Amino acid sequence: MIAQRGLFAGPDPVISKDLYAQLVSGGARRDRTTLTLEPASKVSGNTYFGRFPAGYWQRWTSAGVVEVELEASGSGTVSLLASDFEGEPRVVAAQVVDGAPISLAAPLDRFVDGGALWLDWETEPGERLVVRDVRWTVPAAERARPTVVTICTMNRPADCLATLTAIAGDDLALAAVHAVYVVDQGTDHVSAEDVLPPAKLRYLRQPNRGGAGGFTRGLYEVAGEHVNVLFMDDDIVLEPDLIVRMTAFSAATAEPLILGGQMLNLLHPTRLHAAAEYTDLDGIRPGRPVRHSLHAVDLLATDPATGRPYRQEFRVDAGYNGWWACLIPAEVVKEVGYPLPLFFQGDDAEYSYRAREQGFPTVTLPGAGLWHTDFPWKDADELNRYFILRNYTIISALHGDFPVLKIAGTLLAELVEALLGMRYGAAATLIQAVSDFLDGPDILRDGGVSALARIREVRSRHPETVVHPPTAVPGLASNDIVISEPGVFDRLALGPLLGVHRLAVGSVPVSEADWWRVGALRTAVVTDASQRGVRVRTYDRGHLARLAYQGARVLTRFIRDGAAVREQYRAALPRLTSRDAWTGLFSDEGLIA
Repeated sequence: MIAQRGLFAGPDPVISKDLYAQLVSGGARRDRTTLTLEPASKVSGNTYFGRFPAGYWQRWTSAGVVEVELEASGSGTVSLLASDFEGEPRVVAAQVVDGAPISLAAPLDRFVDGGALWLDWETEPGERLVVRDVRWTVPAAERARPTVVTICTMNRPADCLATLTAIAGDDLALAAVHAVYVVDQGTDHVSAEDVLPPAKLRYLRQPNRGGAGGFTRGLYEVAGEHVNVLFMDDDIVLEPDLIVRMTAFSAATAEPLILGGQMLNLLHPTRLHAAAEYTDLDGIRPGRPVRHSLHAVDLLATDPATGRPYRQEFRVDAGYNGWWACLIPAEVVKEVGYPLPLFFQGDDAEYSYRAREQGFPTVTLPGAGLWHTDFPWKDADELNRYFILRNYTIISALHGDFPVLKIAGTLLAELVEALLGMRYGAAATLIQAVSDFLDGPDILRDGGVSALARIREVRSRHPETVVHPPTAVPGLASNDIVISEPGVFDRLALGPLLGVHRLAVGSVPVSEADWWRVGALRTAVVTDASQRGVRVRTYDRGHLARLAYQGARVLTRFIRDGAAVREQYRAALPRLTSRDAWTGLFSDEGLIA
């Protein structure tokens, strides 16, 4: 069974070839499946996509050995190397190219805490080496089964088509796929009929039910078919070998588990988002990097602590995995049920934590990567903040200790910071999220459709939630907006609290938009995190007082009623995650009975 391929270039020219194979010395040509070394040259596969994650294969699968097969012509040396959990390399096997097929094997027996395997290629002066079709293989798995890909898309037809084209253009990935469900929830529809073979494509349209509804539709449609379902976002650049790697790993696992792929940043393609993540359940903080996991690192840079390139040597356990790429086996769905209809934000985390409680861990597989929109380039003051606050409070109620006073303190701190920073829409968003949580599990009865409409209306009342071009700021001449410098006494919060401002207007970069810096201005023109434009925050004593009062009331109610509401969510969980619930949501009425 092919576990992964050795590739030498990415699926797109903007992707650095050094993520696949690095030129150490001399000269070499790196094509997708072929590597050509000039005389006196060396190329290393000790790269993000070039490494075989041996620690994960030993820990989670029944494969006892991995074999590397490749075709080679010319002359040179092929070496199979391994690292341990501290990154120390060693040579496992080597073979001189003599025209015969190359096959190198390594037992998966010394990698419990971490480490990986990779190939190096080297030529001496006068030698030239051509390598092609590198395949990492493991013994055939007893539970091998096809993968059904589910892509949830909304008004991104070009992005979705690019992903489908990537699958269709890769024979091995396409062979691993039984079907591709495209769940189109938008108004700008995808035309995929000419991209995938008709036998593979399942195109469905439905009203917008968020990511939870789009992905769950894939699980719902394949009920009764013993297949794995691989969720993938639409705003990605796909490495098709991800499908090969995740399908093979899942088939080889000793017991069923949720398998996640890793995210690299689309705008910065050599930067890894995180090797593995967990949720601070009682801090309402998702996306926390697991201890020993790489986080926000450039995979082509050197770790100053070790002097080596950034590589995930330690094997780490994930709390959950984002649904940019996440494979769920049929056994998990049978025992755990369907996702909770949270619309979006947190549906992935809730499902993994619920599955873990029933004996199914989540594993994030190194080297199974794709490129997704950079999270740091998304502004925190967006509509999705409502769903983060509401949904992760629900998740804490379901799977955490739910310390009411601690959570109330976290929410209060965010509310105060929003008010002092003149982010009145963000404050209103938080208040609405807490209020809706306290209304109990019936808020999920329509899958989040009414909540989406409600929070849009709430935020529309606050002009600082709108992004403007930097040269067309309402009410201000472009040349009058200059970058303000911080003042010595800005932290005293005289502006936000007393209406005493050091400057009438000023521009503030997003990296410096602390509440005390912004609060020193009566009108602050703050760069949006996307860098597409600016937001205008204007001091309004009436807004501040009214929102502070509303926030105090809802947090007081949270402290008083939170524990009781928690029990309501716990009691409703089996009903909300049942097939009957999703049958209702996918019906014309769109409601859970």
